[in-house]
Amino acid sequence: MATNSHISVRGARRRTFVALAVASALVAGGLGKAATNSSASGRVEAQASYGWPVKPFDRQHPVRGGFGDPRTIFNAAPTMHGVLSGSGDFQFHRGIDISAPNGTAVYPVASGVVTVVNTTDQWVKVDSGDGRAFEYWHIHAAVGVGAQVEVGNTILGHIARPAGHVHLTELDGGAYANPLAPGHIGPYEDHTTPRVTSISLRTRETSRDQLPNRIRGRVLLVAEAEDDPTISAPGPWKGLPVAPALVTWKIRTWTGKNVLGPRTAADFRTTLPGGSLWSIYARGTYQNMTVLGNHYSWAQPGSYLFRLGPAFDTRQLRNGTYDLVVTATDIRGNNSSLARRFTVKN
Repeated sequence: MATNSHISVRGARRRTFVALAVASALVAGGLGKAATNSSASGRVEAQASYGWPVKPFDRQHPVRGGFGDPRTIFNAAPTMHGVLSGSGDFQFHRGIDISAPNGTAVYPVASGVVTVVNTTDQWVKVDSGDGRAFEYWHIHAAVGVGAQVEVGNTILGHIARPAGHVHLTELDGGAYANPLAPGHIGPYEDHTTPRVTSISLRTRETSRDQLPNRIRGRVLLVAEAEDDPTISAPGPWKGLPVAPALVTWKIRTWTGKNVLGPRTAADFRTTLPGGSLWSIYARGTYQNMTVLGNHYSWAQPGSYLFRLGPAFDTRQLRNGTYDLVVTATDIRGNNSSLARRFTVKN
């Protein structure tokens, strides 16, 4: 079943309808030392294969929700306990959210045939006939199923109030693809550098951070990382983060010798990972402006905690002092790292 940029469960939509209507649209530490940064600064890339779905088509627009971001609606009270253990509806974001005023005309990024018009959930699907299809969410449709649409000319619909954005999903051969990857939407440059803000060592997912002076046994490694959109979205979305496109980690001795990794914790650069949201993100994660029960977190940023693989057994290492180094990278290669020192005594 196709999904929008929110959670596509009808029960959840009913529970949050009032909050969504009033509060714009629902999309949606550690001892550390900074490591060196590097920046690709929006470097030259493969030519874009399609433009933007809102005018001007050849100019970059603010992207307030990234591919692979967490999408969370909690059936829980607005407390840390609710975030750590509450049930709810949890998904990866399957496209990008492009900010534009309500009522803005939305056009196809590729010519093709309309195959779906869903007036309940307000989205349209266009099959381009070359193995690709595109979905446009949060619009009042102006076309019908079977319509031939032309890139840049046909109006698919207008952004529905109170969304303030159009969600674009790209499907390549039936698989979700990252529209911001080189060779997809354009022009697109990214001059911001993602950051790792904390690294935690826990005995279990919801436990306190362990004292790094002596670690033994099985430990869950968790890193918090985020990125800034290269163009900030307007209004209450200004300054709210997105997830990095890639999170990797390694372990080295305190003298700098690499002993494990690098390994990948999350990779949204081309497509989405398999498994549930909680196979990549750790509990404590929530999206921008998340819903907790009947509470809508107006203008509140999300928290993106990444699991660095399954629980780590310190017996893989000799007794000694090490650095856990985590690197966050965006879709254009800008990256930075954070290191946390810990001592193993098995």
